[in-house]
Amino acid sequence: MTFDDYQQTIIKFDTFAQSKNLRDPAFLEKILGLTGEAGEVSEKFKKAIRDKAGEISPEDKKEIAKELGDTLWYLATIARYLDIPFSDIASGNIEKLESRKSRGKLRGSGDNR
Repeated sequence: MTFDDYQQTIIKFDTFAQSKNLRDPAFLEKILGLTGEAGEVSEKFKKAIRDKAGEISPEDKKEIAKELGDTLWYLATIARYLDIPFSDIASGNIEKLESRKSRGKLRGSGDNR
């Protein structure tokens, strides 16, 4: 499955109509959902560090994968609301990272390093 196939396939799971307005509950729900799911990913790792001495079991990996999938859904849906093909986001990110690597700027801070 390609990124764009995924982005189209998941439309049927969106309980809101696509919106272009940031104030629309449909858009806000996606933004809040993304941060919520990213927090759930972090929680899985926190609990492994706190409760399991940093060890991640096969069951932990399954649960983390589910949360990563939910995060992916929100990312793809937000991109769709913005009319950005998910493949463009992926390829643009690779281009950015390749540029940083070639300039020795993978480490450091700042969005445009």
